[in-house]
Amino acid sequence: MTGLTDAATFKDSWLDGFVAAYGRSVARVPGAYGVVGRHAPRRGRVSVVIGGGCGHYPAFAGLVGPGLADAAVIGDVFTSPSAEQVYRTALAADGGAGVLFSYGNYSGDVMHFGLAARRLAAEGVDSRTVLVTDDIASGSADTPEVRRGVAGDLFVFKIAGAAAERGDDLDRVAALARRANERTRTYGAAFGGCTLPGRSEPLFTVEPGRMELGLGIHGESGARGVDAMGAEQLAAELVDNLLAELPPGTERVAVLLNGLGRTKYEEMFACYPAVERRLRAAGLRPHRPEVGEFVTSLDMAGLSLSLLALDDELAELYDADCDTPGHRPLRPPAADEPAPGERGAAPSEESESRGGLVHELLDRALRDVAASEDELGGLDAVAGDGDHGQGIVRGLRAAVRAADGAGSDSADPRSIGDALLAAGTALADAAGGASGALYGTLLSQTGAGLRDHGSVSTALLAEAVWEASRAVAELGGAAKGDKTLLDALEPFAEELAEQARVGSEQPAALTAAAEVATEAARDTALLTSARGRASRLGGHDLGTVDPGATSLALLLNAVAAGVSDGACERNRRKGNPRS
Repeated sequence: MTGLTDAATFKDSWLDGFVAAYGRSVARVPGAYGVVGRHAPRRGRVSVVIGGGCGHYPAFAGLVGPGLADAAVIGDVFTSPSAEQVYRTALAADGGAGVLFSYGNYSGDVMHFGLAARRLAAEGVDSRTVLVTDDIASGSADTPEVRRGVAGDLFVFKIAGAAAERGDDLDRVAALARRANERTRTYGAAFGGCTLPGRSEPLFTVEPGRMELGLGIHGESGARGVDAMGAEQLAAELVDNLLAELPPGTERVAVLLNGLGRTKYEEMFACYPAVERRLRAAGLRPHRPEVGEFVTSLDMAGLSLSLLALDDELAELYDADCDTPGHRPLRPPAADEPAPGERGAAPSEESESRGGLVHELLDRALRDVAASEDELGGLDAVAGDGDHGQGIVRGLRAAVRAADGAGSDSADPRSIGDALLAAGTALADAAGGASGALYGTLLSQTGAGLRDHGSVSTALLAEAVWEASRAVAELGGAAKGDKTLLDALEPFAEELAEQARVGSEQPAALTAAAEVATEAARDTALLTSARGRASRLGGHDLGTVDPGATSLALLLNAVAAGVSDGACERNRRKGNPRS
């Protein structure tokens, strides 16, 4: 990256600039990291809401406009937006006919969009979800549901947007988007890794004279490395891998040769003729090919090829006009510019400071985790996108602020529970991604288990943590042994329950349980991931500890140390008579 912005301001800076530049087409969703088209909401029309982490422009905000998406919700770099942001953005776009959510198949996005959909349903807003699963390198043809979404996002979003534009109902829009996804395939190649804002080194490097095949769009390396290829050889590699996956009887294909952020358009144009020759030699007719940047990965060097097997209805929808900042503005944009102040603002994080036990313990955890931010990012970069350190520190900062605003009296379990609930919600919102959702659930569910009791005994705390760990497992669809934070959380919960059984006081019980969690986190080096992106990369993370389990162990040790060092006593001296 150029260094024009740093990690802490990147999302705010580019989103503000995007809305300032394209205010004739989009507006900021008030109080949210989202944009809504000037054409939306449209009364009686289905609203198409897309989204994901930033770093992929034109996806996702640049694809908002008539004939494509009605709104887009934006997370931090390569990190899903939080459920709260999705909820606010969807409400801003809803025209009363329901919402079609579509986004790439990544665990954090699935969790947060899913939570938002549940909240909307409780308020009477109907929705459907279509996950994009076009990347053939991330799963076999027998299990397409585990594949991730990459540049094929554009095809699915375009079909959904065109169907909504012509007035189809929600079920029909969802069915057509689902059909487009089922008939879309993508395969890519990387020539060099991308660099996160605020970092000086790329997430991975490619040796001179080599390239990586089967890359993703979150800065992860490819599935396999090969010697560098010329245009003809690379086109054959891309096309031939996709041909084997196309539905039987395919005759026409929409073609998308997509740049990942650093590959010059001229290089992609030089490659395209070889792609078209290969397709025609296979008996396929390319339909309205597109060459350019549509779903990027910051400054990654590389490209991907996407094919959509068209039938007559999909071709008609694909050909329909759309007008967005980032893709084929075929109609003139609206002449009116937004009035000052109409573009919205980032959510306020100001609140009255009240302090308390939960704030003090989380603040201690924040200091310890922040000291290991770079280490956690490096662990995550082994088989992921390298943002775990940044994300969890960002989330903990928000959790500390929320706990400070809520206040918590060590003599009042309800106030402790309420502070944990507030901290969990804030953490999930600020951190985003799968880790944000899981950590937020851990704090919130622990708080829920404590708030309706007369005192916080060791046994009650153990029960609340155990129930929270079950909620985390259910939300993430993971189990102990899958190489996630559960591999530290469940041993912690089990040891805490054992300490309660033998009558240990809280300081000793928490210290013993935190030591067990630390050892369990170290043991994740013996595992290979069964969940998330890392599970699709053939055991690249064997020998490396899991970043989520590691950060959780740091947090648990900080809390145990805070209790042992007298956090309760300091809280008592501030005016609370009992710990």
